[in-house]
Amino acid sequence: MIRGAVLAAVLALAAGAAGAAPPPPYIQAAIADPARKDHAHNDARRKPGELIAFAGVKPGDKVAELIPGAAYFSRILSGVVGPRGKVYGIWPTPYAQQATGNTRDYVLLSRQPKYSNLKLLVQPADAFATPEPVDVIFTSQNYHDYPDRFMGRIDPMVFNRAAFRALKPGGVLLIVDHAAEPGSGMRDTDTLHRIDPATVKAQVTAAGFVYEGEYAGLRNPADSHRLSVFDPRIRGRTDQFAYRFRKPAGL
Repeated sequence: MIRGAVLAAVLALAAGAAGAAPPPPYIQAAIADPARKDHAHNDARRKPGELIAFAGVKPGDKVAELIPGAAYFSRILSGVVGPRGKVYGIWPTPYAQQATGNTRDYVLLSRQPKYSNLKLLVQPADAFATPEPVDVIFTSQNYHDYPDRFMGRIDPMVFNRAAFRALKPGGVLLIVDHAAEPGSGMRDTDTLHRIDPATVKAQVTAAGFVYEGEYAGLRNPADSHRLSVFDPRIRGRTDQFAYRFRKPAGL
């Protein structure tokens, strides 16, 4: 009995340290959807339920997903927000030009009745915008791309200010990205595809957001932060941070 109580306490502390709580039923149902069976093998690694719960996405919400990639999160977000909600998959033009297969597949996916609440938007990299105010802006592993050559070396503050304008008062910006060495700033964004978490926090709060905390379930202290995220020695196991920022309710 004592041993079981201790184990339960340890597990509870671990969950608390990761900023995690059991995802609500509507998130669990979206993850369990058989229609995304081809993506489910990544769930243990990518923690979609915990991240989407941490972002506070709920039925009926309007969500902007920046650079959806292969629509891994898009399918889940679609199921969470449901028919009364909307998910805008936003691609900066330079990125869309390099990911034509992803954008084509996203459009095809959005034409399926099940995913009709998805909508693809392609727009200039320095002009992030949503058709209507949104509840959540969600981006995974793409914030670091803004200062890179292929994107036009855009100051991430351009995106941060635009995201602030696009969110409803009280809305959430969730940023997941690969961590770079402390103190490196944006040095490694174009080479290792990493960014210093402290730099992200400073940039986003400078745009008016309030930092609310981190989901730590993607952290990996064994990552040296010196390898490219595509290096086989670390790919899929990088140290990642997931920060939640909120637009003040009165703005």
